[in-house]
Amino acid sequence: MTPTAQLEALVWQLVASIPAGRVATYGQIARLAGLPQQARLVGRILARLPAETRLPWHRVVNSRGEISNPNPTRQYQHLANEGVAVANHRVSLRTYQWQP
Repeated sequence: MTPTAQLEALVWQLVASIPAGRVATYGQIARLAGLPQQARLVGRILARLPAETRLPWHRVVNSRGEISNPNPTRQYQHLANEGVAVANHRVSLRTYQWQP
C-alpha cells in the first residue's frame, strides 16, 4: 500500500469512528491522524469520496463548526437526521463535538 493510500485509509477509519449525532473538525481528524496543521488535506481526501460512499463524511465540519461543503444541503439533512442542530449554518462544537 502506498503512503498516500495508507493516509487515506487512516482518515477514512477516523471518520468512520465518529458516532452518529456527533461531529469532528477537519483539524481534529488531521491531529488524530498524526498530521497537525493538515486540515485541508483531510478536506481534500473527503472531497474525493465517491457519491455512493457509506462513510459518514457529513460529520466533519470546519474549525468554527461551519459546513464548508460547496453543496451543504445534503450535509444539513444528514446531520439533522442524526439529531445534530444546525443554526445559522453552524453546528455547536461545544454541544456536538466528538471527544474520542
